[in-house]
Amino acid sequence: MRPRRLDEIVGQQHLLKPGSPLQVLAGEDRGPAGPSSIILWGPPGTGKTTLAHVIARGVSRKFVELSAITAGVKDVRKVMEEALTDRDLHGRTTVLFLDEIHRFTKAQQDALLPGVENQWVVLVAATTENPSFSVISPLLSRSLLLTLQPLERADIGALVDRAVADPRGLNGEVELSPEAREHLLDLCGGDARKALTALEAAAGVALSEQPAAVDRTEEEDGENGEEEDSEEDGAEEDRGRPVPVITREHAEEALDRAAVRYDRNGDQHYDVVSAFIKSIRGSDVDAAMHYLARMIEAGEDPRFIARRLIISASEDIGTADPTALQTAVAAADAVQLIGMPEGRIPLAQAVAHLATAPKSNAAYTAINEAVADVRAGRAGPVPLHLRDAHYPGAGQLGHGRGYVYSHDEPNGVAAQQYPPDELVGTDYYRPTEHGREREIAHRLEILRGIVRGR
Repeated sequence: MRPRRLDEIVGQQHLLKPGSPLQVLAGEDRGPAGPSSIILWGPPGTGKTTLAHVIARGVSRKFVELSAITAGVKDVRKVMEEALTDRDLHGRTTVLFLDEIHRFTKAQQDALLPGVENQWVVLVAATTENPSFSVISPLLSRSLLLTLQPLERADIGALVDRAVADPRGLNGEVELSPEAREHLLDLCGGDARKALTALEAAAGVALSEQPAAVDRTEEEDGENGEEEDSEEDGAEEDRGRPVPVITREHAEEALDRAAVRYDRNGDQHYDVVSAFIKSIRGSDVDAAMHYLARMIEAGEDPRFIARRLIISASEDIGTADPTALQTAVAAADAVQLIGMPEGRIPLAQAVAHLATAPKSNAAYTAINEAVADVRAGRAGPVPLHLRDAHYPGAGQLGHGRGYVYSHDEPNGVAAQQYPPDELVGTDYYRPTEHGREREIAHRLEILRGIVRGR
């Protein structure tokens, strides 16, 4: 069912406009500029390899395909040499399709540079990883980066319907019930390859039930002493037999779990984690649960999730609800003790607590501002009365002289200078009016007044 022309491709219409690099590469739109090397970046099953094979059908093109999993520097250099010969002797352009380019080392990617820069080859590279992190800058700057989007539900539906009827597919030998179609679209996760694979498997289940029904009929006929039909009558019976229908049950048997787009070492990992933390910060407990489920289903390390919750409890909640940090730490301990899959339960409890807790980043902001001042050189000498006075000779230096012991004061708070001279009166911690910090803000105003002698 792989498309053979650009007009058969569904989705990615933002890349297939007249005069686009893909149209030029496929030979369907010849503009004044020649074909450019391109890097196709997108999730699995969105058409990267399909586009490469359509391009391969271009006129006066030699198509060479390499996989970064098996090819080495020697293979790349051989392609470059042959491409140079084809260009100079035969006037033929070589299109090099390199799949999984993010698996190439820096040295292997360096070997591509001369051919791309001197236009010995037109490189068409495909990757599921962010090229900004996985492709060397010189190669990236010499190529056009084309981003493929996950296919829309309607796009996947069109592919499935085409596969049912097309002679290259199931050729109308089965029908797809609306319920089964919706189930396939729900669980394929925008992956065309997964949708077609599941359709084929579901069709296999539906077709496998037909011979069994025929065999039972023939067995019953034999028991009744009836004569077997002639071959011609059998053929007519086959033509009259109803077309098998793929039901939701068939589809469920073929595909029972949705495809989760998540790569623990790629940018999807960071995107999902970022959305997870921002959902907690934004107090959307339902969205936070969704991203937690995605990470769990994709096999993310639960200890990583727990660490992120601990950070969130202090960064986004802080003293607005001091128990949030306790809950996050307890969840991390629980995951260590009981493991998965049960560890998802304390993680979910922690997510529910953090997402619904009052929010404050006052403590987080306070330490950031204090660190910024220290790095800027605002770190004067420690006041003499606060210095250590326990070692011999400290008293002669004036260390500890004049220090007021707070517990001797009526309110347990002493009026004296604590910060270095240049930071006197500086406020780092500014509590909000959220949660428990409302009470802290009132108490802090009194404390600062006493300490600073106001």
